[in-house]
Amino acid sequence: MSYTFDPTVLREYDIRGIIGETLSIDDAHAIGRGFGTLLAREGGKKVAIGYDGRVSSPMLEKGLIDGLTACGLDVVSVGMGPTPMLYYAEASMEDVQGGIQITGSHNPANYNGFKMVFMGRPFFGADIQKIGTMAAEGDWDEAAAPGTSSQVDILNEYVTRMLKGLDGLPADKLDGLRIGWDAGNGAAGPALELLTSRMPGEHHLLFTEVDGNFPNHHPDPTEEKNLADLKALVAEKNLDFGIAFDGDADRIGAIDGEGRVIWGDQLLSIYAEDLLKVVPGATIIADVKASRALFDSVKQHGGEPLMWKTGHSLIKSKMKETGSPLAGEMSGHVFFKHEYYGFDDALYAAIRLIAASIRLGKSVTQLRGEMPQMLNTPEMRFQVDESRKFAAIEEVKERLAKTDADVIGIDGVRVNTPDGWWLLRASNTQDVLVARAESETQDGLNRLMAQIDEQLKLSGLERGPQAGH
Repeated sequence: MSYTFDPTVLREYDIRGIIGETLSIDDAHAIGRGFGTLLAREGGKKVAIGYDGRVSSPMLEKGLIDGLTACGLDVVSVGMGPTPMLYYAEASMEDVQGGIQITGSHNPANYNGFKMVFMGRPFFGADIQKIGTMAAEGDWDEAAAPGTSSQVDILNEYVTRMLKGLDGLPADKLDGLRIGWDAGNGAAGPALELLTSRMPGEHHLLFTEVDGNFPNHHPDPTEEKNLADLKALVAEKNLDFGIAFDGDADRIGAIDGEGRVIWGDQLLSIYAEDLLKVVPGATIIADVKASRALFDSVKQHGGEPLMWKTGHSLIKSKMKETGSPLAGEMSGHVFFKHEYYGFDDALYAAIRLIAASIRLGKSVTQLRGEMPQMLNTPEMRFQVDESRKFAAIEEVKERLAKTDADVIGIDGVRVNTPDGWWLLRASNTQDVLVARAESETQDGLNRLMAQIDEQLKLSGLERGPQAGH
């Protein structure tokens, strides 16, 4: 029998759609059949699955389990929790060969989707398209006897593992910590409550009750407006700093004691400075949207900075290839292979921020205050027709190739100039172009933006209204 997915749901890094419109329990079943067939053909026997706090997640879990067990695979469900808890299950359970988290991440409440790990590597791009092809062709294996389904509670074990990140730090420094936390009603809530209850110091928690309708604010800490509650808490209680999470807790947001946002590349700069004391000369990976200040800082502290394509699956693959112990993205995905598993885990990243601050002997506010004062635009995203977005970037590349411009072309175009740099790239997940620029002066930033606008104009485009995520 053949099955057809809505063409919009099989995406570059995950599978994602709108419940009742483009994503249903039948889709979950078909995903289970495709993934299960591929895993069984590779000799896999068991899959760990988990889900976030969305209203539709339990329904999708049922469809997914039915699909996986039909292929003869055994399924172990770790229940509701953050995406990194599922990654932890997949990485730490000896007899598990694959993992699937049902999650809509930071998207609106009516969205849901799937993030997958296959034989210890990210499952994305061509892998996801293969699920669609197999469904259309009815290329699914049918087991003589269906697999089993069981449940296991690993929350306590997961939290214990994360707390190892504080081992060996002076007790008096840990006891003196005063931190604000915002779970945003996302899947981080229960893990955060358990984690902070077992940590020294004073902890003030917001919105840990899991609610897939996100009644307080949208769970995307990369948008500053979503940090308003955390800023108010840190100011009111005079806390050292604050940490926020996205809907499935694989992305971190942070503010210092003065309420200044610590952006993804600035967090990575702190982590890198700490790590390079222990692993001198290490390769540290960041995406093309990161500040030049980060790459300079990694060099200055004796590391090898490596700029790479945006996308959590692409970064994870590059880490495996280079043996890098640490990587990060502007979007708040941080990957610690050093003393951890290499997946993006915002709760663990919070632990490592505490540890870095203590080991470096500086408060988070001081670390943030010492960073170079660069002027950068936010990430500007504007709608471009799907059929034009990659073509337009190629046109820009071709035009710049005829000039003496200093271009980095690994993911769109990043152009270095005496004023700083500017970036234009096509989103892999939406019909948008992304632009960003950074300079040390406002005049420099204006000149960089003029270059972006000129290139867009030459391709018959303009920076239109901002598109959402």
